[in-house]
Amino acid sequence: MLRAFKKRFSVIGLAMILALLPASAGLAENGGGGQPSNQEQSSYAADNQEPVSVNADNSDEPYFHEKLAEWKQSGASSDHDGSIVVPVTDYARTSEGAHVQIGTVDGKTGVLDWRVQSSEWIEYEMNVAQAGLYEIHMTYRPVTDDNRKRPILLNVTLDGKNDFIESKSISLDRRWKDPDKLSLDAQGDQIRPVAEDISGWMTASLRDSGGAYVEPLEWYLQPGKHTLRLASNEPLAVSAIELAGSEPIQDYAAVSKSYAEAGASSAGAEPIVIEAEKADWKSDSSISFKYDSEIESTPYKRGKIRYNTIDGSRWSSGNGELSWTFEVPESGYYKIGLRAKQNFSSNRSSFRTIRVNGQIPFTEMETYRFPYASGWQGIELSDDQEQPYFFNLKKGTNTISMQVTQAPVKPMIDDLENIVSKLMALGEDLKALTGGSDDENRTWKMDQDLPGFTTDLDQTADTLERVQQQLVEVNGRKSDVTQGLLTSLKDIRSMLSDSNQIPYQIDNFITIQGKVADLLQQLKSQPLGLDRLYVVPADQPYPRMESTFFEKVEGSFVNFFYSFQSKDKLGDMDDDVLNVWMLRGRDYINALQELADADFTAKTGIKVKINLLPDTNLLVLMNAADISPDIALGLPQELPYDYAIRNGLYDLSKFPDFNTMHQRFAPGTWLPFFYDNGYYGVPETQSFSMLYYRKDILAKLGLKVPNTWEDVYNMLPILQQNNLNMMTVPHTPFFYQNGAEYFTQDGLQTGIGTEAGYKAFKEWTDLYNVYAVPQQVASFYQSFRSGTVPIGIADFSMYIQLMVAAPELNGYWGIAPVPGVQQQDGEVARWMGGMEQAAVIFKRTKKASESWEFLKWWTSADTQEAYGSDLETLNGLTFRWNTSNIEAFVHLPWRQDDLNAILEQWRWYKEIPNVPGSYFLERELQNAWNRTVVDGMNYRSSLEMAIGEIEREMQRKMQEFGITDSQGKVLRKQELPEVNKPWEGVDPYVQK
Repeated sequence: MLRAFKKRFSVIGLAMILALLPASAGLAENGGGGQPSNQEQSSYAADNQEPVSVNADNSDEPYFHEKLAEWKQSGASSDHDGSIVVPVTDYARTSEGAHVQIGTVDGKTGVLDWRVQSSEWIEYEMNVAQAGLYEIHMTYRPVTDDNRKRPILLNVTLDGKNDFIESKSISLDRRWKDPDKLSLDAQGDQIRPVAEDISGWMTASLRDSGGAYVEPLEWYLQPGKHTLRLASNEPLAVSAIELAGSEPIQDYAAVSKSYAEAGASSAGAEPIVIEAEKADWKSDSSISFKYDSEIESTPYKRGKIRYNTIDGSRWSSGNGELSWTFEVPESGYYKIGLRAKQNFSSNRSSFRTIRVNGQIPFTEMETYRFPYASGWQGIELSDDQEQPYFFNLKKGTNTISMQVTQAPVKPMIDDLENIVSKLMALGEDLKALTGGSDDENRTWKMDQDLPGFTTDLDQTADTLERVQQQLVEVNGRKSDVTQGLLTSLKDIRSMLSDSNQIPYQIDNFITIQGKVADLLQQLKSQPLGLDRLYVVPADQPYPRMESTFFEKVEGSFVNFFYSFQSKDKLGDMDDDVLNVWMLRGRDYINALQELADADFTAKTGIKVKINLLPDTNLLVLMNAADISPDIALGLPQELPYDYAIRNGLYDLSKFPDFNTMHQRFAPGTWLPFFYDNGYYGVPETQSFSMLYYRKDILAKLGLKVPNTWEDVYNMLPILQQNNLNMMTVPHTPFFYQNGAEYFTQDGLQTGIGTEAGYKAFKEWTDLYNVYAVPQQVASFYQSFRSGTVPIGIADFSMYIQLMVAAPELNGYWGIAPVPGVQQQDGEVARWMGGMEQAAVIFKRTKKASESWEFLKWWTSADTQEAYGSDLETLNGLTFRWNTSNIEAFVHLPWRQDDLNAILEQWRWYKEIPNVPGSYFLERELQNAWNRTVVDGMNYRSSLEMAIGEIEREMQRKMQEFGITDSQGKVLRKQELPEVNKPWEGVDPYVQK
C-alpha cells in the first residue's frame, strides 16, 4: 500500500512541477475541419498543462439519433421542398497535394476524378435558401482494380465540424457478384468462389457505416452560406451531389388502401422461386455462401459439398445488402416468403430492411424482425396477426433487396457502450484507490475513501436494468443477451449491497465489465441465413418451405453415413503428389488448393494435395506413427526449431538457390528458424508491433507522436494529469534497442546479463515503477476506443479490429513506428519483433526438390499477393493477409500513411532466436518483472535470479541434445546469426 502511495505521489508531484512550467499553445492545427491532422512528428509538444476535456469515446459528441431529436425539438423539419445542387467540379479548396482532377470516367464526362492516395479532403461552398433537415445524395463510382476491396469511407463536416459521431464514418458501398457457375475440386465438391467487383456508377444517400439507421443521415442547415467538406480514404469519381429533404414512407394500411384505389388484384401466375445464393449483387464481398446438408436446402447432392445457402454469420454486420432480380409474368398482388435460418444466438431476433424495386414499400419493411428458431423455418412476411403483406408488382423485371440493420437496438447499443466506458472508468478509480492490491487487512469506507463511486455505480446499474428491459421488448422475448445483462446487473447489485467490500472484488468488477462488453458485441451482430425466396400470387399457397419430419430423419442418416467417408484423412498419403498440411482454417486451405492447381501445377506439372492440420500435436503423433507430410504450412515460429533439433526437418540452406529465398525476407525474420548453421523454416506471415495513437486526443493535449522513449517519458505526466495513460509495453524493444542480445553469439548463455541488459531491464520496469504505466490493461482495444488509453504498442490484430469494429474512429487514429533509442549518429533504433508463422519441409520427404519448388512458389510475391487478395475479397478485411514478403505486402490495400509507418518498422524487425532451453526466457523475464514491479525487489537482483534459472535449463537441454557434455565442454558450435543493421530491402517500397 505504501509503494502504491509513493508511486501515485511521484506522478502527481511531477505533474505539479510541469504545471508550473511556461505553457505554450502547442495544439496541433486542425486544418479548419473536423478531422485532426496527422501528428507523426518526431518529438512531443509541451503544452497546455491544464486538464483538458478528453472524451475519446466521443461522449462529448452526440449520436445522430440524439442530434436529430435535438434539431426536431427546436423546430427543424425535413418536410420542405428545398434542394441544393453542388457542382462537383467547382470545389473551393482541397487538402495539400490532393489528387483531384476533372475528366471522363466510365462514360461520364466532366466528373470529379478523385484519386485519393492517403487521407485527403475537398471542400465546397454552397448557399442555402430554405432552413430544414437535408439528406445528402451522391452519384459516385468506386475505383475498381485488384488492389481495392474496402468500401469508401467519408468523413463529412459542415462548417468545420462533425454534427454527430456517425458523420465521421459514412460508407459508400461497392457492388460485388459471385460467379454463376462454381468450380469443383478433385473430390467433386464445390469451391467457394471469389466475388468480382462489378461497381459502376451508383446513386446513394449518405448513411452511417454501421447499419445503425434505416433512414439516411440528415443535417440541419439554416439559410446562408455553408462549407461542405468530404474527406475520403479511397479513390472515387463523383458526378453529382445534391442536398434535399427526405421522402416520407407510408405505413402498410395507407399503402394497401392506395393499391385498392388503383384497382390492383391478385395475379394469376405461378409462384416464383429464387435461390438466395444467386443474388444479382451484394454490397460486401465477404457475404459468402455456405454448404447446408439438409435435404430441403437446394441445390443438394448426396455426399458432395454444394454451396446452397447464404452464410448468416457472414451476413450480419454493417449495411450488408443482397439484391435479387426476378421476372413477374403478370401485374398484381404478390406475397413474399423466405426459407431462412436464425439460430445463431439463442432466442435473439435479427432485423432486415427490405426493399422492392429499390424502395422501402411501407414502414413495416424498415426493420422486419426474424425471430430465433433452432433450424430452418419458412417465414411469410406478415403482420403481428400473421396476416401476409401484399406487394403490388408490375409485369417484367423486378428486384428484392435485404439489408442488415441495427436500428431497433441502436439506442440500447449506445447505452451499453456508455455503460462499458463508465465501468472502465470506475474500475480505474478502484485500481488507483487500492494500488492494485486486495489487502484484506485494510478496512474501506467507500463513501469516504472514494466519494461518488457507489452513486455512479448505482446509476450505471439503473441504466443497465432499463436497457435489459428495452431489449426484451424489442426482441419479443428474453434472449441469451438479455439474460447475460440480467446476470451482470445482479452481480453489480450484489456488490452495492455491501459497498465497502468492493475494493476486495476488483477482479470480479473487471469480469463484469468484460462480460457486458462481450454482450454488446453480440448485440451488434444481426445474422440471418437464407436458402430461398418465394414470390407468390396473393391468393395462392406457398410452396413447401420446410423439411418434413421424415426428410429430416433421412437427412440425418445420410449425413451420418457420409461422415465416415472423410476425404481429408491426414494419414492418407498419396505418393504421386506433394502432401501439404496446413495449420489454418478451411477457407485458407481451399483458397490455396485452388491457386496451386491453377498456377503451380499448371506451370510445373507437380500435383499438390493440401490437407487441414487441426492441431500441432498431431505432428508429434503422426511422426511417431511414421507418417509425415512433405510440407507443413502455418506453424508457430517456435515449432521449426523444436523439430529441427530432433532431426525432423530438412535444412533449407542446403538448396543451391537458398540465398535467393533468404533475400526475400528481413534478416530478423530468419532468427527463430536457425539451428546448427542451417535454416529449417521459411517465414510466411509476421505480426508487426506498431505504436497506435488517437490523433484527436493527442491534438487536444498538444502532444505529438513520440519518436523516442524520452518523448514517451515526457508525455506520460500530461496524459496522467488528464486521467489517461499508456498501454503496457513488452520487454523486446528495451533490450534490443539498448544493444542487448537475449543470447550470446555462441548460443551457450543468455546475453541479458551484460550492463546493456541490466540497463534495459531497469528501463522496462521503471516504466511501471517510476512513470506509472498500468501493470495490466484488460483490453487495449476497448480502452483505446473509449480513449482512456489513447496510445500504446500492439500487434497487427489491433489494426484489423479498429478497421472493422470501430468505424466511428475513422480518421481519428493512426499508427507509427514504435519509440526508439537515439544512437550516436542521430538515427533512432526501433528494434522490435512480432510473431511469425512458418513453412517447413520434413526430413522424411522423398520429394525434397519438388517441395522446395513449392515453397519458392508459395512465398513468391505474385503468389502471396494473389492469395492475400483472394482471401480478403472472399472473407473481408478480417482476413487481411500479413505476408512476410514485402513486395506482396505493399500491393495489398493499405492506407499509404499506414504502409509507410509499417515499412519503417519493418526495417527494424528482429525476432528472438531459439537455443536449447530458450523457452525459459519469457517465463523467467516475466517472473523477474513481477518481483521488481509488484514485489519491489531490486531490479539487478531480480534479473540475476532470472539469468540463473534460464541458464540452468539451457545447460540441461544442451546436454540432452549433445551440444555440450556433462562437464560443459562444447561439442558443437552454434554461432547465431548477427542482425545489427536495419534492413535496406525496405527502401525501394517506401513512398515519400
